[in-house]
Amino acid sequence: MKRFEGKIAIVTGAGRGIGAAVTRRLVAEGATVIAAGPGESNRQIATELGAQVIDQVCDVARPEDVDALFAACRERFGRLDLLLNNAGISKSGRRMHEVPVEDWDEVMNINLRGAWLVMRQALGLMLESGGGSIVNTASIGGLKPSVMTTPYSISKAGMIMMTRAAALEYARDNIRVNALCPGTILTPMLDAAGPELIKQKEAITPIGRIGTAEEVAAFACFLLSDEATSITGGTHTIAGGREA
Repeated sequence: MKRFEGKIAIVTGAGRGIGAAVTRRLVAEGATVIAAGPGESNRQIATELGAQVIDQVCDVARPEDVDALFAACRERFGRLDLLLNNAGISKSGRRMHEVPVEDWDEVMNINLRGAWLVMRQALGLMLESGGGSIVNTASIGGLKPSVMTTPYSISKAGMIMMTRAAALEYARDNIRVNALCPGTILTPMLDAAGPELIKQKEAITPIGRIGTAEEVAAFACFLLSDEATSITGGTHTIAGGREA
């Protein structure tokens, strides 16, 4: 039995890493997915997975793009069942007093403000649809900051609190909201950081290795599914034991 047969999902940041892995799993289990994001990678995931994926260009930092994303969902399907609120970026390598204002603004505009813009629209459409499930991709960094990651860690801590607030406000509306907090995960973002950082992250992870996007996708899809109908407002880590 496919857990998401007939379900309509939106995945932001769908073209790479965790977003792509969740999109593949949702489609494999029967969902139709609107894959939202900028760039060629978003088109590639839609081409790879076929008719169950609709490519939608969307920069979550732009309210007009988010409005267009949900207008397209409403016009085509009339409802929304599932949201992976996943688009995000990282800026690191500087101590707090050295962070340029433009770096702070870029991270906050995508990771926190953009996530709120998406969730705001999703909640409204889910209220019309009779309920739904949202998973926000936060980070272990939102619980346990690393040095020289100030904007990223603070944005993810804000996403965790946004998750809790929404879970409380919409619990009686059959809308569940959970935050998923991955540790270091093998994604293109990490590949770009270089082998030395990968070795460092492996060394501080108790299980001795970095997690995969597919492992995160399995957890995210459990939280999105009807197997988790009593789970809301949670902050769920998948970090190889780093949270311990």
